[in-house]
Amino acid sequence: MKKIILALSFVVSTVCFNQATAQCDTIANICAKHIISTFISDGQQYRALLLNSEETAEFHTTFFGETTYRIAACSGTNDGNLVFNIYDQDRHLLFTNRNQKNAPFWDFKVKSTLETIIEAQLDANKNPGSGCAVILIGFKQK
Repeated sequence: MKKIILALSFVVSTVCFNQATAQCDTIANICAKHIISTFISDGQQYRALLLNSEETAEFHTTFFGETTYRIAACSGTNDGNLVFNIYDQDRHLLFTNRNQKNAPFWDFKVKSTLETIIEAQLDANKNPGSGCAVILIGFKQK
């Protein structure tokens, strides 16, 4: 009996994982439309499954000096469901899209190399329930 329950648990968890991965792949493809041809992807897809608007995903990245970047942030099939904040290492807020009606992307130039923390959270006012948060980063060639 224990073997049957264990096998059933494995099958259910595998199916759920595959569905979450497929959801994130779809959202990443939708989000990629914001990394337009003037930007080159950094090759990373920052992803997190958020179960509700109280959870926060945290990603760490480095932005290099004298470079122009675009951050794209998506969750779900419509823009504006994901709030993202960018902090320096001392947790000083550098940018939030909350003040920009949850804009799905932001362009900025970094004067000197900067270690950052990007936080992403589902917007409770949009009532997305749960979802995959995807952050993509592109940069302009000099």
